[in-house]
Amino acid sequence: MNIHTLIIIAINLMFSMRGFRDYSFFEHNKFNIAALQRGDNKRWLSSGFLHVNWQHFIFNMVTLYFFAYIVIDQLGALNFYVVYLISLISGNLLSFYVHKNEPHYSAVGASGAVTGIVYAAILLSPDMYMYMYFIPVPIPSYIVGVGYLLFSIYGMKTKLGNIGHDAHFGGAAGGYIITLFMAPWIFEQHFWMVALLAAPIVLLLILQWKHKL
Repeated sequence: MNIHTLIIIAINLMFSMRGFRDYSFFEHNKFNIAALQRGDNKRWLSSGFLHVNWQHFIFNMVTLYFFAYIVIDQLGALNFYVVYLISLISGNLLSFYVHKNEPHYSAVGASGAVTGIVYAAILLSPDMYMYMYFIPVPIPSYIVGVGYLLFSIYGMKTKLGNIGHDAHFGGAAGGYIITLFMAPWIFEQHFWMVALLAAPIVLLLILQWKHKL
């Protein structure tokens, strides 16, 4: 395992284990609308390193493990950390915007940051294939990416399940934008894929503009 991936996993592990044992620590570091509106800004970051339970933690960290190396190999370690943190914050920013009138809304998890890393990996390795549950054939990663963002929009619109769809979408968008800023050569080599992955982001903006979310 790459040392930089291990560092991120270790930080998530330490925060999450402390949160599992210490209810007060969890409550004072989770994403919460009212607390953020009061100016408790540490939660923009700290909430992204907490998890609800071991299943939540393992799913996020295993996903990070499978995609982080692509970002590290092609963008370097420092940019990997930047993509991770920008994705984490952009996921929380979208959640804050969507739920700003719900003072009791709370959330935790690295899903936004991890989704941003996945989208960075898709941009950097467009020939990659992914396997999805119950589908026995590999699917091009960019198709999975677009489908996932469309599903996130649906989840945001219908409030589907106890899942932070907005954080996932915001994290993916953050990872997408910062990766293109760091690696502008992707525009020249894979412009069609860049445009395709942008389509759900544009759709979300249109739906928001028309007040349909």
